[in-house]
Amino acid sequence: MVRLRFAPSPTGYLHVGGARTALFNWLFARKNNGKFIIRIEDTDTQRSSRKFEEIILNSLKWLELSWDEGPDIGGNFGPYRQSERLDIYQKYAEKLVAMKKAYFTVYDNNNNVILKSFEKPLNFNEDRYSVVIKFIVPKEGKTYFNDLLKGKMEFDNKLFEDFILIKSNGYPTYNFAVVVDDHLMNITHVFRGEDHLSNTPKQVLIYNSFEWEPPIFMHIPLILGEDKTPLSKRHGGTSVSFFQENGFLRDALLNYLAILGWSVEKEIFNVFDEINNFEPSKISNKSVIFDYKKLEWINGQHLRRSPLDKVEKEFLDYLRIANFRIPNTNHEYFEEVISICREKVNTLKQLYEISYPFFFEDYSYDENYIKKYMLKHETEIILTTAIEKLSKSANFTLEEIEKILRSAAEELNMGTKKVFQTIRGAILGKLVTPGLFESIKVLGKKKTLERLNKTLLFRSNYAK
Repeated sequence: MVRLRFAPSPTGYLHVGGARTALFNWLFARKNNGKFIIRIEDTDTQRSSRKFEEIILNSLKWLELSWDEGPDIGGNFGPYRQSERLDIYQKYAEKLVAMKKAYFTVYDNNNNVILKSFEKPLNFNEDRYSVVIKFIVPKEGKTYFNDLLKGKMEFDNKLFEDFILIKSNGYPTYNFAVVVDDHLMNITHVFRGEDHLSNTPKQVLIYNSFEWEPPIFMHIPLILGEDKTPLSKRHGGTSVSFFQENGFLRDALLNYLAILGWSVEKEIFNVFDEINNFEPSKISNKSVIFDYKKLEWINGQHLRRSPLDKVEKEFLDYLRIANFRIPNTNHEYFEEVISICREKVNTLKQLYEISYPFFFEDYSYDENYIKKYMLKHETEIILTTAIEKLSKSANFTLEEIEKILRSAAEELNMGTKKVFQTIRGAILGKLVTPGLFESIKVLGKKKTLERLNKTLLFRSNYAK
């Protein structure tokens, strides 16, 4: 059975590069009816934290990259947290010592080697000495492995010095722990970033020493910033949490991460619909640039194409995450507002900003509206005329609203832009809104008239 794992280090938030790696592992496992496993690699005792473990797991859950084996959030980690497997690593390291493929090394406080031995050193004061286990690298020959993207890789063994397997604090090094874990967990494929490429020959040496079959490797090119350096905070937000908190849809983020390296015929798609089309051979061997504008555009496409009820749910979830006010209105009105507002925006954050005046009365007038229209002499005439004509509307249909406002502009002998923008800002406080006629229809006759009168009063007081 195909078994893949995603093994994050809990030293920070889940980076989008890590999320893409998790996605490719997940897709391959699901396509092949295999298992997707989460393992927490927390051997960096100085930087690892339980807080980041939970954040990473919550990010994976938000992305809906469900795992078949691994930790439960806030619960049992079992064998899937490396810090709870120290006795296992010690046992296998001592096996290598017994096979004379590793040895104990004793250092003094000045980092001088005091002793190298195949016997476990005794009677060394821990305050003055430290003991590690080191792997013996063969001095001749080459180490080979095949990479699904890069083909056959070979490294001269003379390039490597003997390296540590177990540190003085009893914790394993990354290269040793990952081999033991992947072997014991029957991992068949290891898909990871190409920043791990230099580690792989050391890991293959350990596999060979135990006479274990290595997994199939694939090292994926990194995601870069615009300056073609690895994507980091200096380029902008880089964590899954950042995009979640800034109103991006999970489907859009997964869509964008997928096309960052994976050649797919479509540009806009639901990743979960493309599981059977995933092939490692379709992943590019070139690094890719993370384009924030492209991601926002893709997000806007998903925002408009997704079923309205799905957008509504994600919008409400986002408001809770962002700690924004939740609209207290009936579902029909809420649905109408979201339906017209999503056509003008690309993120849930923007959706909140543009929909706010539809839900709440404490919206403010945009400075641009005040400067361009509020203080103009004809504004009072436009608003008064609009109030008079809209008050007489019997049906208040979309067609009737448009007819009334166009006739008002004609009667006043003013351009439709001036009339429409004056009314738009009066009822919503902004100059960029959903369609004016649709907005008035959704607000309804009573609220529209109230807001037109409110703006007249505001203008009068403002002018004083």
